[in-house]
Amino acid sequence: MPRRYDPERRQRIIDAAIRVVGAKGLGGLSHRSVAAEADVPLGSTTYHFATLDELMVAALRQANEGFAKVVAARGAFQEPARDLADELAGLLGEWLAGERIGVELEYELYLAALRRPALRPVAAEWCQDLAGPLAERTDPVTARALVALMDGICLQVLLTGGEYDAAYAREMLGRLIS
Repeated sequence: MPRRYDPERRQRIIDAAIRVVGAKGLGGLSHRSVAAEADVPLGSTTYHFATLDELMVAALRQANEGFAKVVAARGAFQEPARDLADELAGLLGEWLAGERIGVELEYELYLAALRRPALRPVAAEWCQDLAGPLAERTDPVTARALVALMDGICLQVLLTGGEYDAAYAREMLGRLIS
């Protein structure tokens, strides 16, 4: 039987990995569970991703791209006349107002870098990709502090199950910016 050409298979495997982590957490992620979710042979997952770390790197990169799209769509960093603290608080609100499971999944992958060194460069990319444009509006040190604060606010909302308080976020971000 000839091999079937399937150019979308790699992407389907990444999407399936994200769904598996969303449903079962990182503990439920295996080549077998992803193959079943993607409806592909087990060998396909190991062909495209030799290790689970490689698969998690691809999933985290895709999650990072989702956040980058939210940032780009708002255009918060391009217009100096806009209130940066207000724009950043709005950005967090937009991100956290989306599907909470998606944000939780992104953070689960992001925090997996604590135990999986292969994920650390991708997690660091997220911080750098946000701090870079912020540094153009502030300075590099303030940009890093803003990213850390935004990260902390998101984690607190996710871990407590509380509501996002845009006024609080705006106030705290404003204190760092001024």
